[in-house]
Amino acid sequence: MATIVELQADVSELQKLSEEATRKKVKDILFIEIRKLQTEITKLKEAEEKPESKAAAPKAPVAASSHVYTVTLTNYAWDQSDKFMKIYVTLNGVQDIDPSNICCEFKSRSFKLQVSNLDKKRHVLHVANLFEDVDTEKSVCKVKKDMVLLMLKKAEEKKTWAYVTQKDGAKKASAKKKLDESANPQDGLMSMLQDMYTEGDDEMKRTIAQAWSKSRDPSGPGGMAGMDM
Repeated sequence: MATIVELQADVSELQKLSEEATRKKVKDILFIEIRKLQTEITKLKEAEEKPESKAAAPKAPVAASSHVYTVTLTNYAWDQSDKFMKIYVTLNGVQDIDPSNICCEFKSRSFKLQVSNLDKKRHVLHVANLFEDVDTEKSVCKVKKDMVLLMLKKAEEKKTWAYVTQKDGAKKASAKKKLDESANPQDGLMSMLQDMYTEGDDEMKRTIAQAWSKSRDPSGPGGMAGMDM
């Protein structure tokens, strides 16, 4: 099929021939041919300007959301026996899901529990820096009603764990240290004097009471708070 440029060149050539022709019949034939070509050129231009109708692309089916929300667990209860450290994790309805959705990875000083497809969520409990070593081969995960029980086999049996993790122990020690540092030295002295007063004989009680009275009110007798005179 001829292009617009080619057709325009043909029209130009025919117009030159028409100008040079001397016979009327030849001029009429050339005129008709020129009109045909011009009509064809017009149609081609209109076709180019008309926007192409594109078939609407089929919409891809909307896939169901595959995103799974992860719930990080931090709360658990614990107990221990001579052989096991027991971790109790409350999860309502956990006994109703497929057991393949429940797994626990035990390491010598940590464990990671994962429960998938429970209420369309993944529940994860990760505890690191355990207080003592664990025998990973003999540690087990058991599913109870609304609960998962993790039985961490103690590497050293009959050894009592003071805490579940080293971090728990450090927190307790830090809190005790702060309490000791903030305690009023006068309170410690008072406690010691009260013990001496309670356990002492009459002479000791009289001496302590007199010393206390003079320190509080040198001008008059008095008694030590909490001490019977």
